[in-house]
Amino acid sequence: MVDSRDRSALRTLVGEAVARLTDLTHPALNPAFKQLGMPPIPADSGTKRERVNLSLHQVLDAELPQVTRRILEQHDIYVSPETRHQLEDLLWEDDTPPEIPKKVRRELARALDLSELSQHHDRFLQLLNRFWILAESGISFEQLEGLLLNGMRMATLRDRIEQHVFHHPEDWSAEDLFENLGAFEAGDARFARFLEGLVSADVLLDEQLQVATVSTINGHLRTAGVELRLTGDDGGYPLFTVVSTRLHGTRRPKNIIFASLTKPDIRFRSSVDNDIEIVGGHSDDTLIFDREIPTMGLRWGDLHAWWQETREISSEIDTRGDLYQRLFKSLPGNSEGQKNLFIAYHQILGPSIDDLALLPEVWLHWDHKTVRERGPEALLRSRMDFLLLLPHGQRVVLEVDGSQHYTRDHGRTPDTAKYSEMVAADRDLKLRGYEVFRFGHDELKNLDAAQNLLRKFIPDMFRRFRVSN
Repeated sequence: MVDSRDRSALRTLVGEAVARLTDLTHPALNPAFKQLGMPPIPADSGTKRERVNLSLHQVLDAELPQVTRRILEQHDIYVSPETRHQLEDLLWEDDTPPEIPKKVRRELARALDLSELSQHHDRFLQLLNRFWILAESGISFEQLEGLLLNGMRMATLRDRIEQHVFHHPEDWSAEDLFENLGAFEAGDARFARFLEGLVSADVLLDEQLQVATVSTINGHLRTAGVELRLTGDDGGYPLFTVVSTRLHGTRRPKNIIFASLTKPDIRFRSSVDNDIEIVGGHSDDTLIFDREIPTMGLRWGDLHAWWQETREISSEIDTRGDLYQRLFKSLPGNSEGQKNLFIAYHQILGPSIDDLALLPEVWLHWDHKTVRERGPEALLRSRMDFLLLLPHGQRVVLEVDGSQHYTRDHGRTPDTAKYSEMVAADRDLKLRGYEVFRFGHDELKNLDAAQNLLRKFIPDMFRRFRVSN
């Protein structure tokens, strides 16, 4: 996978952070590089600074986010609060968070009761310290100059929060606090995470207050197509996550038609209830999953339970093996890349019932007429190679591209029309709320290559979509 994003700003900040490794001895550098996910550099390659620079230079742009995360997790490398926030903001940009306009932020701040949010002093300060820089003064140069002339100690933002939120709670409203924190100007990802923290069980120890606060916030967020949605639990307390309400993908799937061996012959048993059935051929030629998709995504455990019940298999072990063989059977015989991806994914994620299920050969569009019969109105893509149904209604498509996707005459002649159709189909999927990731067939030419690729891709993808797996 090629990462074309500009990582220059992130690389500069990472360079400033790892420069502190020069405080270590030469023998300690390579272990430190390994811990951060950076390549080793021989001890005779120069000074400690030169070895640090050489190692960072060899880190690919696509690998920089992982190095950054490890830096933020390391307590041995001191990163100033300012640098930490800059690194986090650059990382969180990759999550493509939903936009929360300044006006919406200010209006929801005005609606919040600060005394309710801050009733647990230490917990509230811990949250603020996690997302905002409290060690700075946050006052103008003229105010600072006046304090120094009078021999007074410069008050930090934390000092002022202690004064105006806790000692004299009538001084500041939630809007005043947000203003002083810089919350109205912060990036969308930081603001969204701050809201999630405000309504979490770490700050509000009363479930009714959690729910009431979420309701107040959502009354304003929803005008921007965003909401705090119940996505799980935290020790018995509800867990809320900021999600977009505008994506087509936030709707619950009704029928998943997948793993078909031939084009299915479909008819409606009840168009009112959206009940469908497959007619003709063998009943197992096409699979239909018609159960409700859980909020936390479709897991192997959900698929196993459905398969065991519908196939009346007594053994759970037999169920897993039988389902795996049936899904594998649906993969195209001429696509080793698809087979390697499926096997590698199942080896990395699949043994556990809690892991996300990978559905092969999923029908997106179905038309009883052929493309030739339908003509210009024909739908662009019939099937997806693989589909993942992630938490919060997110849908991820994995496509394996062989030469047939952009050539004709068995790969001998480039076909721009085929390529244009593929690109147009991707646009259509994105507009419908799907995220598409394409793999070149050569990247998956053997199982070892597929495993190495997915071991890096899967964690990065799950972080991108905020999946706990």
